[in-house]
Amino acid sequence: MKIILVLTTLCLLFGNALGASFKFIALGDMPYNQATDFPKFERLIKYINSENPSFSIFVGDTKSGSTPCTNEHFEKMIGYFNSFKSPLIYSIGDNEWTDCHRVLAGEYDPLERLDHIRKTQFQQRTSFGKVKLRLIRQADVMPQYAKFVENSFWVKNHVLFVSVHIPGSNNNLGRNEESRQEYILRNEANLAWIAHAYQQAKEKKYAAMIFAFQADIFYSPELATSSSSGYKDSIELFRELSEKVSTPILLIHGDSHRLKIDQPLYGSNKRIIETVYRLEVMGADQMQAIEIRVDNQASSPFSFRPILILDNISTNNH
Repeated sequence: MKIILVLTTLCLLFGNALGASFKFIALGDMPYNQATDFPKFERLIKYINSENPSFSIFVGDTKSGSTPCTNEHFEKMIGYFNSFKSPLIYSIGDNEWTDCHRVLAGEYDPLERLDHIRKTQFQQRTSFGKVKLRLIRQADVMPQYAKFVENSFWVKNHVLFVSVHIPGSNNNLGRNEESRQEYILRNEANLAWIAHAYQQAKEKKYAAMIFAFQADIFYSPELATSSSSGYKDSIELFRELSEKVSTPILLIHGDSHRLKIDQPLYGSNKRIIETVYRLEVMGADQMQAIEIRVDNQASSPFSFRPILILDNISTNNH
């Protein structure tokens, strides 16, 4: 009996060391209603800390598009991000910069706000959180895209994670000529970063790939076909490259504030690409999160558990 017990313990220890299975948290689009949502956000962070995930991913929109884009807000969010016990990786949303020209948002220059975010939140090669995670920035491997410090990747248990800056509000395309020029340069960098990730997965035979970005690029079918869509190129590239690999892929985003798990991509043969999954996180009035468990030895490596904080359930329509 003692021998069996010792062997079982050793198997558990070495199994964990090999790390076939781990969990992380995805959340975003919060806190929207600034006066009332901070306590809810703090409750959610406290719960996530108690769960001790490997890390958390925040997929953008640290506020609503109708609240001021002040330096004070950004500093407050840095404090919240650093209150996560485990690493917190942040993908920028549209409400932090593309929508800041709105009157209620303070009539800021969106490009100035983006520049401020890059300078204050992405100058280090590490994540947020009390425990920092070393990230590979796009600037580290593609000097021609050194400006796009927010794009990063990291590897956990032979699974590749990729953060890419694809925000809502049509990816900043269409507001004016200045926004169009910004979109063109960042879109080029994004496409190069996505292609690089697929190439890395192919060369190193990663067990799975997980992309995190803010925009709901699957909000309507037209986003994949319209010449005015700021997401058309990204969707086409995800489709093209996913058809060429058997690697399981998970696309995590926010933006539409509804929990969704589905298979969003159709291949050139008009059939669903079965290896690609999409997770849309809750947000706005639903201040909750999702736990994702990854088993890198399974053919279907992703499993999902919604986190429901009862005290955060909204009783009013905003």
